[in-house]
Amino acid sequence: MSLRAADALGGRAAVVGIGATEFSKDSGRSELRLAAEAVRAALRDAGLRPADVDGMVTFTMDTSPEITVAQACGIGELSFFSRVHYGGGAACATVQQAALAVAAGVAEVVVCYRAFNERSGRRFGSGVRHREPSAEGAALGWVLPFGLLTPASWVAMAARRYLHAHGLTPEAFGHVAVVDREYAATNPAAYFHGRPITLADHAASRWIVEPLRLLDCCQETDGGQAVVVTSLERARDLPHPPAVVAAAAQGSGRAQEQMTSFYRDDLTGLPEMGVVARQLWRTAGLGPADVDVAILYDHFTPFVLMQLEEFGFCGRGEAADFVAGRTVPLNTHGGQLGEAYLHGMNGIAEGVRQVRGTAVNQVPGAEKVLVTAGTGVPTSALLLTADG
Repeated sequence: MSLRAADALGGRAAVVGIGATEFSKDSGRSELRLAAEAVRAALRDAGLRPADVDGMVTFTMDTSPEITVAQACGIGELSFFSRVHYGGGAACATVQQAALAVAAGVAEVVVCYRAFNERSGRRFGSGVRHREPSAEGAALGWVLPFGLLTPASWVAMAARRYLHAHGLTPEAFGHVAVVDREYAATNPAAYFHGRPITLADHAASRWIVEPLRLLDCCQETDGGQAVVVTSLERARDLPHPPAVVAAAAQGSGRAQEQMTSFYRDDLTGLPEMGVVARQLWRTAGLGPADVDVAILYDHFTPFVLMQLEEFGFCGRGEAADFVAGRTVPLNTHGGQLGEAYLHGMNGIAEGVRQVRGTAVNQVPGAEKVLVTAGTGVPTSALLLTADG
């Protein structure tokens, strides 16, 4: 465990604007247009003009470059632009990058965005079809020949070991799916609005890759989401209460690969999220008992359980009971299982709404919100808090 001191980023920046397109299965428009719509909506929400923006951050996987989105939105000169790798693991790191830029004075207003047609266009769930040779891709040579071609199959390996190690059945994963869909059912923006499920529904859903069923797997979504970050001082003069970035962290564990870290000593946890958790708690001076709402990346249900354990909300193998007991409000927007799969960016937006007090499924008195990004890959997370 690292013994280094807390970083100086906490409390220097805040999220002041959030904006999104509708979440659908066929947007009928380009990914650039989705990005531009989300960015403009986030700026309106923040009470800022395109001319105020001087920084932009997105994912390496996004097809709409920063300068192209800036041009489409009427944004002028940029003094900062950046991209973060590793798929959904980039989500909270985009805000970290923005906060770092603001804290360092290299930008004043930074927009983070993600937009894709992940249902009507490229479908990540379809697996590896073609990959240019790379050192990173070489690791897939140890799994693809044996039929492990999709994210679901990669996660299933760790999920099976988790169940075996803790003497559990696949019903353990069902608790996450039920909670997510319960919140989605009351969220008009969610794709599964009005459609809750039960544990029996989860158990009856078809196998995808044992022990994962259909209802253990996130959606495929077309849409865009953007957030606006600026200094805490400037944030206090804008229309909405700021969601203060109390801590932001990235993490990669030993023997880390992209969702295929099968050569670690233990497959029942997420060491990369453990790295992130230690940084967050140290920087914010908080712990799991202080968290009012947890927005945990849920592309597959087993990794939600492992995240709860890595962050210290409960002991190893105890997360299913923790979720079933509704101990901490979890994924109050419906998550990627229930609302939309936007590589975790919609989870950041929900964290902001909870801090503002404007969420559809508002948790009374929510002032400290944990938001995490993609799991099984190098990842990131945020602690968002109310001002003061």
